[in-house]
Amino acid sequence: MIEILLVEDHEVVRIGLRTVLAQHPDFTIVAEVGTVEAATQESIKLRPHIVLMDLRLPDGSGVDACRAILEICPDTRILFLTSYRDEDSMLAAILAGASGYLLKEVSPDRLIQAIELVADGHSILDHEVIKKVKSWVQKKTQPATQAKKWDLSPQQFRVLEQVAEGKTNKEIGRVLGLSDKTVRNYLATIFEKLQITRRSQAAAMFIRQHLKDTATVKV
Repeated sequence: MIEILLVEDHEVVRIGLRTVLAQHPDFTIVAEVGTVEAATQESIKLRPHIVLMDLRLPDGSGVDACRAILEICPDTRILFLTSYRDEDSMLAAILAGASGYLLKEVSPDRLIQAIELVADGHSILDHEVIKKVKSWVQKKTQPATQAKKWDLSPQQFRVLEQVAEGKTNKEIGRVLGLSDKTVRNYLATIFEKLQITRRSQAAAMFIRQHLKDTATVKV
């Protein structure tokens, strides 16, 4: 079973999400809360697999809750589900270590798929978010220069770039013409070089470095 902590302060939205998630036989909602404080406390207490997090909460930002939860529960995956599509919010969530960022207009099937993928260790970004990330990436310095900074080969850098765009291993393989096993091997080497263990960390480091090279975004 995939245990989910639902963090949403609007009761009507909570009911809708509960109805959608109840359709999946392997999902169980372990608690429903509506504040940063409660989200942090319940995550520490229950250690859910997934925290489905709203961005704006009555007592603060879901990003703050994300940081606090991951500091104590590093194995928990945070998936943001929000109506806010501004760049600062997206970046803040990614840099805080979130495994995904979806907009509330997402279809029920897409939400269920995203939860499954995040629980399996993938990073998930909404299509609109991917467009934003792609635009940031395309404006940055040349890959060869960046690869050298990261102590990565050009191909390793290209794999990392695809991870930052939210692609799964299969999608990366299709884009770069690689087998699933080769992609996994590349990721293992990249993670070892960057001294990280999760895809969300890789995406966050990639975007953070690019931001340092170009402009400062307040998060």
